[in-house]
Amino acid sequence: MDILDKILNHKSKEVAERSSLVPVKMLERSIFFDSQVVSMKKYIHDPEKTGIIAEFKRQSPSKGIINGAASPEKVSIGYMQAGASALSILTDKEFFGGTNEDLKIARKYNYCPILRKDFILEEYQIIEAKAIGADTILLIAAALEPEKLKSLAYFAKSLGLEVLLEVHSEEELTRSLCDGVDLVGVNNRNLKTFEVSLDTSLDLVEKIPASFVKISESGLSTVDDLILLKKAGFEGFLIGENFMKTSRPEQAAFNFIKDFRAKLKAEKIEA
Repeated sequence: MDILDKILNHKSKEVAERSSLVPVKMLERSIFFDSQVVSMKKYIHDPEKTGIIAEFKRQSPSKGIINGAASPEKVSIGYMQAGASALSILTDKEFFGGTNEDLKIARKYNYCPILRKDFILEEYQIIEAKAIGADTILLIAAALEPEKLKSLAYFAKSLGLEVLLEVHSEEELTRSLCDGVDLVGVNNRNLKTFEVSLDTSLDLVEKIPASFVKISESGLSTVDDLILLKKAGFEGFLIGENFMKTSRPEQAAFNFIKDFRAKLKAEKIEA
């Protein structure tokens, strides 16, 4: 069993347990449930921003603990002050050390789009995402059958949420695209081997229809990586580990974004 299968197997059991403990009616009473969603599409396209989705991630299956002591309040506020377009908050506890509370804290202190980064398999998790303050959910093509993915995407839209579809190949892209999706993320990390290659993004960028916001995810460690991807046609960039592996992720994000903006200006590339 590869790591993705292990995650999905555990997640299925976790969702069943959680849904039995916290019913949908209780989730719908959350103070966040009826809040207006903040559009990630609009923020990615905002010329005053950078297109960077800055991620809060304590650990990963491939790297172990990355930053176990980081504060979601301090880091999320710092990311947005640095000029990030949006936040991504890991809420998977077993494999990534995240919690729903991390996202609630980020929501409390920031008015910006927040992606709930998790392995969504059921409608319950989408209702839960709305209840904890998320604006966007992630649907992973490698984790879902096409019809199930499309059903979940349309359900998310019915709640007003935006949908980021994550793909790793042209086959996943072709079978999973639908008008319930708002943004398409190409994950440069193979979820079965955890190897990373930017070629994954570069190979797929032209195959993503222009009606979808194009995001490159994982393995982005230098400003030159972003410039290359920007020139290729990507509008957004999800970066987590590169910031989180430092003692002050918010400062790392500030320095990175400052250098990125300087490089965009020097090369006369529109943000």
